[in-house]
Amino acid sequence: MEENAASRNFIEEFIEQDIARYGLTHIRTRFPPEPNGYLHIGHAKALFIDFSMAEKFGGTCNLRYDDTNPAKEDVEYVEAIENDIRWLGFQWDKLCFGSDYFDQCFELAVKLIKKGLAYVDDLTRDEVREYRGTLTEPGRDSPHRARSVEENLDLFYRMRDGEFEDGARTLRAKIDMASPNINMRDPAIYRIRHFTHHHTGDKWCIYPMYDFAHPIQDAIEGVTHSLCSLEYEAHRPLYDWVTEHCDFDPRPRQIEFARLNLTNTVMSKRYLRRLVEEGYVAGWDDPRMPTLCGLRRRGYTPGAIRDFLARAGIAKADSVVDTAMLEHCLREDLNARAHRMIAVLDPIRLVVENMGEDEFHEVELENLPDRPEAGTRKVRFGRELFIEREDFAVDPPRKFFRLKPEGEVRLKGAYIVKCTRYDVDEAGSVTTVYCTYDPETRSGECDRKVKGTLHWLPAADAVPAEFRLYEPLLLDEVEGEERDFIERLNPDSLKVLRGYVEPALAKANPGDRFQFIRMGYFCADLEHTAGKPVFNRAVGLKDSYRPGGN
Repeated sequence: MEENAASRNFIEEFIEQDIARYGLTHIRTRFPPEPNGYLHIGHAKALFIDFSMAEKFGGTCNLRYDDTNPAKEDVEYVEAIENDIRWLGFQWDKLCFGSDYFDQCFELAVKLIKKGLAYVDDLTRDEVREYRGTLTEPGRDSPHRARSVEENLDLFYRMRDGEFEDGARTLRAKIDMASPNINMRDPAIYRIRHFTHHHTGDKWCIYPMYDFAHPIQDAIEGVTHSLCSLEYEAHRPLYDWVTEHCDFDPRPRQIEFARLNLTNTVMSKRYLRRLVEEGYVAGWDDPRMPTLCGLRRRGYTPGAIRDFLARAGIAKADSVVDTAMLEHCLREDLNARAHRMIAVLDPIRLVVENMGEDEFHEVELENLPDRPEAGTRKVRFGRELFIEREDFAVDPPRKFFRLKPEGEVRLKGAYIVKCTRYDVDEAGSVTTVYCTYDPETRSGECDRKVKGTLHWLPAADAVPAEFRLYEPLLLDEVEGEERDFIERLNPDSLKVLRGYVEPALAKANPGDRFQFIRMGYFCADLEHTAGKPVFNRAVGLKDSYRPGGN
């Protein structure tokens, strides 16, 4: 590899060491999501690491569903996960289900029983907790730990055959109840669950625990490096114990990395599920959600997310990344290719008094600045226009370079106009602004300068549209306060405005992205139709992120 050692992350260094030590000729990783929800940006980091490490070393990555808990899993999530992975631009080598290996897991559990390394336990969950001990005190042996191999085999087969109720018995590994690592204190490796499984149906009523099934699945698939988040570091001794005593050779190596945490973002699947089920958001693909389908609906691109994940890096210590970095990556991606279009989100009417009712001048606007190959389009400048309400002030503050009484501005691509008067309603709100235009000031044909340039739309052609403006779903934490995350939900996380767009925008396809001049980057929503245009603001134009400053 050409890059110098200083630029490599610790995972790459470990893999290179293993290649040199063991003569590995093929690196294989795996991405093992549980199909009990939709992938979010935190999962995307694990996905990115799993697939990119395989790519970097010319290897392969399997997609394997961790479906050992039938109570929470569904084929809906399976299909969504595959769609998200493809959308990000990755392709798995083999598509597998953890449940594909249930027969082998059962056989290996029997093997451990015969070796005297597993036993059937009758303790309840509370009793197991009591016997386990604490971080400072060793655990105690279960009274059932000394059962004979024959009795354990008989009970385990009867567990499989459905004789016992959920929770009545478990199969536990016989390791060390005095281990300083609580995960090694005779962990459960099988439990009874009378549920119909989404993939295996009613074949099984006992299911392997993740810590038992996962290393077996990795070993069977020939995974060389099992990359996982940092919370599994304490589980690594159990991972190694399982592969060793199940007699796998070669054995995969587990390597842990820090999870991704984002400011003002819920990153717990359990909490995200609560937001959906209790109606705080419109669904898993609500554009305020950190799910990949939510980010996609909001207007994020695969390239922006991959760029963000690469910049966030791979570390051993947990940290929190500013959401501004993710937004910065989207701006950079869209700035290069999102066509500049006009939308007026909060309109007031502007009447050009020195134009006739049916008088129009065509002006030409660029689709992409400095990209002539992107072409141009024609917009009609007429007597009645729409401008943004915030672009007119009756009593403006200092350095207000937009429209004001007797003030002048340029309308983008068109002419300089001067405000002559305005109308207000009974509440004192401005309803209509009147102006005159100078026909000698057409853009590109006039040297006269004014300080303000406004975007606008011709009232005759403008199409009504809905705009959904999003802010962070969570408010900042208050130091010293402990609040349920629901109490931190931002009541202003969604603001809906109704304004106007260019006619071409009504014909956009859901998912098309644009820069609305001066207003930000927007995406046509899934609900968007030509008859009812709907646009989501993906990100504003103002960038608070400073590379190297995070």
